[in-house]
Amino acid sequence: MSLPDLQVKDVLHQKMIAHYDSIKSWFAEKSQDFVFPFYSSFDLRDSSVKVSPVDANLFPAGFNNICEVDRERAVELCEAYLKEHFPSIRRIILLAEEHTHNPFYWDNVYSLKVLLEQSGVSSVYVCVPGKNIKEDMTIISARGYSIEVFLLKNKVDKGELIISNNDFSVDYQLDLSVPVTPPVSAGWSTRRKHSFFEKYNLLAREFADLIQVEPEYLTIKTEKFTNFQINDSECLKKLKEKVDLFLSELEPIYRKILYKEKNRQKPFLFLKNNAGTYGLGMTTITSSQDIENWNYKIKKKMKATKGGGGVTELIIQEGIASDLQKEGFVAEPVVYLIGHRITGGFLRTHKKKGVRDNLNSPGAVYRTLCISDLEIEVEGKPMENVYGWIAHLGGLALAYELQAIKKENIQGIDDSRILS
Repeated sequence: MSLPDLQVKDVLHQKMIAHYDSIKSWFAEKSQDFVFPFYSSFDLRDSSVKVSPVDANLFPAGFNNICEVDRERAVELCEAYLKEHFPSIRRIILLAEEHTHNPFYWDNVYSLKVLLEQSGVSSVYVCVPGKNIKEDMTIISARGYSIEVFLLKNKVDKGELIISNNDFSVDYQLDLSVPVTPPVSAGWSTRRKHSFFEKYNLLAREFADLIQVEPEYLTIKTEKFTNFQINDSECLKKLKEKVDLFLSELEPIYRKILYKEKNRQKPFLFLKNNAGTYGLGMTTITSSQDIENWNYKIKKKMKATKGGGGVTELIIQEGIASDLQKEGFVAEPVVYLIGHRITGGFLRTHKKKGVRDNLNSPGAVYRTLCISDLEIEVEGKPMENVYGWIAHLGGLALAYELQAIKKENIQGIDDSRILS
């Protein structure tokens, strides 16, 4: 099947509608042996020829940006998840990041706290690990909400479950006697991006076969590059060789499958920190020559990591342009799940960024995208339907990734009480 005049999103939408029953059965079969994390979110990119996740977040911020309708549904999904997996638990610790200088992050924390309180638990304590914040304090969010924040050590005996919104980029060496979800062992001090994309691409190929489309409409070619040292000339030479090979493998796919000859575009790549977050340690390139021309500013950017420590491993990833526009700005959808259920989302826009740029950067503006109930008038909602199912695929890939982490038993942590 070659791409018709319709955008691939419209083609995917029609195929998903036609194969709806088969999709539901396939997801049920694939999900039956896995437990999904409490929540997750997926940054998607939508070009005219491809829709795919470009990042998967196990400790998502941004709940303050989802629309009101989706937020109301989130309460029901949160309550259902807790009843299924933690039926006797009534006291929850919400473990936050220590972003005292980012009031917008605390809008997210406040939204999560309210969500948990409305789901029927008796108490929710907002806590931090205590690495940078050294005492209990009150933080005022961007919207003026007052949040009591406690050191974890002062409240850990009050909680029966820790729901973490801290992504564990730092190994805090926490000695915890209560379950943590998502698990500590899935934090960025140990987790790697390439593992998610390996699993996502395998599932996406199966899904594409199920709905009878080319898998390249859904997959995102991704490879790992180890032993990265940005100031080492031999390392950069190997990286350039890998980039040349990567692009040569993409060229025929773009020429024969994704683009008609009259509209053919050349592929581009993202280089990303394999353990990165917050859009740090990332740059866009169109050829290996771009690496040769890296200046001080780009090199500094490629060394930036949350919590320090530097970048030692990259992923080389097929770049997906964003042809989606909102009010004249380039936009990308972000979709949230609680468990395996779509909870909501928003559009991330940026007036200073182009279609090939990373939009998850300072200056981003968030626009409404209500997508939580995909079965209502689904025929008239191609955007919501396609984004929803791609996020479901991402959620399934995360569940597979967490199962692999459990088997590896990273850091010697017993995740059995969390993941099964």
